[in-house]
Order: sequence, then structure tokens, then C-alpha cells
Amino acid sequence: FLAKGSANLDKLKDLCNEGKEHPSTLFQLYTQAVLDITYFEENQLVDEDFPEESSLQKLKELICVLSEPEDLVRECSIKEEPINILGAELLECLYWRKGALLYMYCHTAKERSEWLQENVATFKKCLNDGVHYLMKMLSFRCPLQLDEDVSLQDKDTARLLSEGIFTDTHLLAMMYSGEMCYWGLKHCGEGKQESLESIHPASNSDLGSSSQSISLDFQETGRNMLTKYVAVCEGPLKGHGWNTTTAKQMLRYFVESHN
Repeated sequence: FLAKGSANLDKLKDLCNEGKEHPSTLFQLYTQAVLDITYFEENQLVDEDFPEESSLQKLKELICVLSEPEDLVRECSIKEEPINILGAELLECLYWRKGALLYMYCHTAKERSEWLQENVATFKKCLNDGVHYLMKMLSFRCPLQLDEDVSLQDKDTARLLSEGIFTDTHLLAMMYSGEMCYWGLKHCGEGKQESLESIHPASNSDLGSSSQSISLDFQETGRNMLTKYVAVCEGPLKGHGWNTTTAKQMLRYFVESHN
């Protein structure tokens, strides 16, 4: 992945020197290099089991780097939205990687009971941002307008696409979102609409942009995500190896905690 990233950067440098290529090609090459190089670094963090003393800072740095391609498009005064320059797939990759990285970090951090007791606000911020990133990833191609004359054998596919599920990764993003909301409700309380800045003054600059500064309703968001996940796995994707046992257990917890 480092070699691929390096090759893309070399290619980008050559194209910039020539000055003939369309900006979207240059931005896409840069984005691909960012994805390759950060993937290597993310795997290192996972292999080391997110070291308690250093991983949070590394996490912030990686999320900052993964946000750069989109930020760069906006800063360059191109009168186009990032999706028109980078394309939906690359933007989905960037948001998936940010969300999945926070998911993996929180999966490890929630088992560190002493750390969790002292850092509930940080944990909540990580969950909140992670779910926001995954929900954003699921939104880029939605709502998809489907033709009314979709043939009968395509109904299952049409349902998947209308839910924003284009790949296995999209479905996994739903499950991850629901699971992170479950951790939030279990370890941080209800997590309704208060500003996270009031809990953690530096949170806004810690892990992402101001769009993540409003706290999610973990219960409602988690229930919605997991309900969709179960419906899809037991509907159009029934018999394709997707397990719903854990999702149903978490859904029961959401219902019980609401009551």
C-alpha cells in the first residue's frame, strides 16, 4: 500500500508539472494516495491493539489526513461540490475509513474500564463522530431515483439501492453505526441533543469538523440503523450469510432502555 501510494504521488507530481490534466484527475490521484498510505498506518494501529498512551493522537492525525482531499477541493475555490470532483466512490471510501477507524478504536477502548471511567466524554465524541461519518458515507448516492418499470426480478436489488446499499461495505456501515450507538447508550447514557463542546471544550478540533459537534440521539439512530440492517439481511439478502443475531439483541436493548 505504501508503494501504491508512493507511485500515485509520483504520477501526480508528473501530471502537475505537465499542467495539462483536468483538476479532478489530480484530486482523485491525491485521494487514492491518501487512502493507500493511511491504510498502512491504520493497520499498524490495529495490529498494536491501539496503544492506550498514543493511539488517540494518531487517530486524530489520520482522520485529519483523510479529511484533506475534501477540504482541499473546497479551499481551491473550484465552483464544484467535492462529489463532482472526487466522485461518490472515493468520497464514500474516505468517510468509511474515518468511521470504521473510530469503530475499531471504540471497540478496543470500551474494554478498558479504567480508561473509560476517566474519559467518557472522549469516548462519546469518538462514537458520535464515527456514526456521523458512516451515516454520511451512506448518504452520498441517496435518495436514488428508481424507475417505476423496474422488472420483478430486480425488486430486491431496487430495495437495496433505495436503502443506499450498493456494496457489502454499505451494509457493514449500517451495522457498525448501530453497534456504536449501542455502546454510546450503554456506556454514556442517552446521548440526546446537547452540544459536545459543553462536555469537552476541545472536542470540536479533536476529531472532525463542526458538523459533528451536535450529539446524536444514540437510541433513535441506533434503532433506525439496526432495523434497516435486519430488514435487509432477512429480506433481499436472506441466505447470503449475513447474521442478525447480535443486531436483534441490540435492538431489544434499545427497546428496553426506552421503556
